[in-house]
Amino acid sequence: MRYALMVAVLLALYSTAFAQVAPSAAERTGYAGLFAAADKGDGATIARLAAGGADVNARDAYGRTPLHVAAFAGRHDAMRALAKAGASPNLLDNDRYDIVTIAAVADDVSTLDVALAIGGSAKNVTSRYDGTALIAAAHLGHDGVVRTLIGAGAPLDHVNNLGWTALIESIVLGNGGPRHVATLKALVDAGANVNLSDRSGTTPLALAKGRGYTEMVAMLERRGAK
Repeated sequence: MRYALMVAVLLALYSTAFAQVAPSAAERTGYAGLFAAADKGDGATIARLAAGGADVNARDAYGRTPLHVAAFAGRHDAMRALAKAGASPNLLDNDRYDIVTIAAVADDVSTLDVALAIGGSAKNVTSRYDGTALIAAAHLGHDGVVRTLIGAGAPLDHVNNLGWTALIESIVLGNGGPRHVATLKALVDAGANVNLSDRSGTTPLALAKGRGYTEMVAMLERRGAK
């Protein structure tokens, strides 16, 4: 019961206090220069402003760069134009999110593909939980994103500061439904450690059994989980 309560509290924190913060409508209306061009997907204006000396790594009040803004808006031409002009693809905003994690949380594979193509890394440690884009995507059951990140070399067994891996989060923060099952399958097929316990010493198999996730249990047992 104590463990279940801890999970519920942590899930609430994930969903509120430390969630990504996209630019608000008011912020977007107030943007000018590169930020406005990034939000609108105006690659030509980005190229012109950058050539004129505009800072492609400038920050708004929330620590977002124009590249963060373009990623939140799914503006692929703007992302490419900013990268071509020298924008760093691996900077973090105030909540320590990068463009790869922004796309991962949004379940936006096409934006993720662009983020990776312009130099974003699937290996970055992001968020206040010292996690990764893969952990965030596994938590949400974004199985297509998970497969893309695995293909990009995301660390399979990274442990965040809650003591959880992507594999564990696909179980304890999922609902046992088809997308979380597909997420777990992608992770175990890629070689994620099925016996890496959480901070309390509870194994992924025990976690899945405790939640009655029979399909996950069977999958883990086939892979030698104990």
